[in-house]
Amino acid sequence: MSDARPRIAVDANPAVREVTTGTEVYTRELCRRLGTVAPDFDWTFFAGRPSTGVGFDVTVAPFRRLWSQVRLPIAVTAAHADLLFVPAHSIPLAWRGRVLTVVHDLAFERYPDAYPATERLFLQATTRLAVRRCPLLIAVSEATKADLVERYSVAPERVRVVPNGGGEAPAPAAPAQKTGFEPYVLQVGRIERRKNQVASLAAVERLDGVRLVVAGPERDADLAAGLRASPRCVVLGRVGRPTLEQLYACASAVVVPSLYEGFGFPVLEALARGKPVVAARNSSLPEIGGDAVSYVDDPSDAEALAAALRTAMDDRSAATKGPQRARQFTWDRCANGVVAVIREALA
Repeated sequence: MSDARPRIAVDANPAVREVTTGTEVYTRELCRRLGTVAPDFDWTFFAGRPSTGVGFDVTVAPFRRLWSQVRLPIAVTAAHADLLFVPAHSIPLAWRGRVLTVVHDLAFERYPDAYPATERLFLQATTRLAVRRCPLLIAVSEATKADLVERYSVAPERVRVVPNGGGEAPAPAAPAQKTGFEPYVLQVGRIERRKNQVASLAAVERLDGVRLVVAGPERDADLAAGLRASPRCVVLGRVGRPTLEQLYACASAVVVPSLYEGFGFPVLEALARGKPVVAARNSSLPEIGGDAVSYVDDPSDAEALAAALRTAMDDRSAATKGPQRARQFTWDRCANGVVAVIREALA
C-alpha cells in the first residue's frame, strides 16, 4: 500500500440497477455514506452504466457481459486500488490484490431446490472464491456467519458481523389512503417456497374477515397462481416504494414466516413503521426482531401462525416497541462497521 491516502475501489454496479431488491438497496445506501464515514480514503465507485440520483459519484466502466469478471478488474487495476470492496456481487477472479466482500445469505445451500442448477452452482463457486481470496469476510448477521462456518469451514475469527441498516424512521408520507381490501395481513418478499406464503394464506384463512396481501416479484409462477386462486389473497407482484409505504401504513400486521433469511428486511421495515410483526423463530429473524416481534417455532404450522396473528393485531404496544428496536439498525451504523473492517483488512 502506498504512503498516500488509501485507494478503495468499490463494485457499485448493483446500486445502478433498475430493479431494486435487498442487495441493491444495501449497495446504494452504503456507497452513499462511505465517503463521509472515511474521508481519509480515496473512494472510487465503479459501475457498468451511468445512473442519476444514487447519491454518490459513479465512475462508469461500460461493458456488455461478465462485467464483474472482465471489466471491473481492468478498471480496478488501472486505478491502482489498495483494496477492492464488493458489497453485493461476486469478486473478480482476475483481481489479485486485497479484496473484501459481504456475504448476505447462504439460502442456496439451505434450500437448493429453490434455485436453478446453474444459478446454484454459480453461487457456490463465487462463495468458495470469496472464502479462498478474502482474509476477512463480512456477514450481515450472526446466522449468516454460522452458515459460513458450518457450510464452508470458515474460521470464525475471519468473519465480522455488520448488520444491515433500514431501521430508520420512514420519511413523512401523505396520509394513508385506504387500499380497498382492509383489514389485511401483509407479506413482503419474493414469491417463492422459501418465503412460505402458503403458510401465511392458510393462517389468514383461519381469521375472520382478514385477507393476505402479498407484495414482491413472482419467482415461482405456479405458487403465485395458487395464491391468486384464493379469494382471501391479493397478489400485487412487484410494487414501488410509495405503494409499499401505503401497504405498510394500512396493514393490520406483517407476517414473515420464512424458512430461512440471511437478514430479513421486511421485519425491520415493519418495526420501523410501528406495525405488529409475526415471524418464524429461525435463522436471522430473532436477531433482527428481538423482543419486539411475536415468533412461531414452526412457520409451517398454520394454526400457530393464526393464533400469533390474532394476538399481534390486538397488540397496541407495537407502535412503540417496534421503532425502538428498529433504531438499532441504521445505515450510518452499518457504514461505520464496514469501514472498520476495511481498515482492518488494509492493516
